[in-house]
Amino acid sequence: MTKKQRAETVMAELEKLYPEVPVPLEHKDPFTLLVAVALSAQTTDKKVNQITPGLFAVAPTPQRMAKLEVYQIKELIKEIGLSNTKAKNLKAMSEILTEKFSGEVPQTFEELESLPGVGHKTASVVMSQAFGVPAFPVDTHIHRLMKLWKLTEGKNVEQTERDAKEIFPRDRWNKLHLQIIFYGREYSPARGNRENDFITRMIL
Repeated sequence: MTKKQRAETVMAELEKLYPEVPVPLEHKDPFTLLVAVALSAQTTDKKVNQITPGLFAVAPTPQRMAKLEVYQIKELIKEIGLSNTKAKNLKAMSEILTEKFSGEVPQTFEELESLPGVGHKTASVVMSQAFGVPAFPVDTHIHRLMKLWKLTEGKNVEQTERDAKEIFPRDRWNKLHLQIIFYGREYSPARGNRENDFITRMIL
């Protein structure tokens, strides 16, 4: 099976499994999505979804978040990893959004990546899921599965992202990256039982 055939098989099987793909992080608008994605670094989506309702009840907008002290934000997110750094970043990010962007989340990669605590992956998720701009955020599930499926030889997520964008159609990126994440969690976990990983068996 060629790389192109493997990619087409992956897309077809994932479409059968996940014709609809909700965004795993609960949010109401671009700001709450941005915050949730920033909080999800080195933390599970499930844990983020457990703490964000309390955070957003107090600070649902950049203006409200910017008015909180760092220690108040930390208290609201203390159950997740790196809460000290994330609390500082959320306050600084919210201040910049309020002062520079009139309280609106910017809609370019460059402006998003200029915000504290926002890297390329976070910006990609926000651009794709909040604004519908084609992007292919690569997390550890996608990086691992792309290598397992021999669709990339990427040594890092940047290379894997480039390869994914090259091999998959642009109009599938926003949905496909979520489909791969769901598949990885359900059928091919990094640690644990992978006997249900039928796509890998099918294409290799």
